[in-house]
Amino acid sequence: MARPDSHPSDYAERVLEVVERVPPGRVMSYGDIAEYLGEGGPRQVGAVMSAWGGGVPWWRVIRADGSPPPGHEVRALEHYAAEATPLRPGTSRVDMRAARWDGTELPG
Repeated sequence: MARPDSHPSDYAERVLEVVERVPPGRVMSYGDIAEYLGEGGPRQVGAVMSAWGGGVPWWRVIRADGSPPPGHEVRALEHYAAEATPLRPGTSRVDMRAARWDGTELPG
């Protein structure tokens, strides 16, 4: 966990910048972000989100299986409903085929 007087690393800043670009109703997995940046991995992205993700749309960063961030499921589902993020029928998991954002195309 980040200390209140500390600042995000350059890597953390890059992760947060990607998260800020994810459009409403779309998601990226922790691994998607690491791959997009070409550095780190899902755990490193998760550590950044745990320490610094409160100021960005954290609910748009999820596990590869479509499940919301652990411990934040209820709040994440509220955001998904508000943003019309596609969910898998009968579950609280995001439909990754429909909602995954690759970092390039913008919704039209």
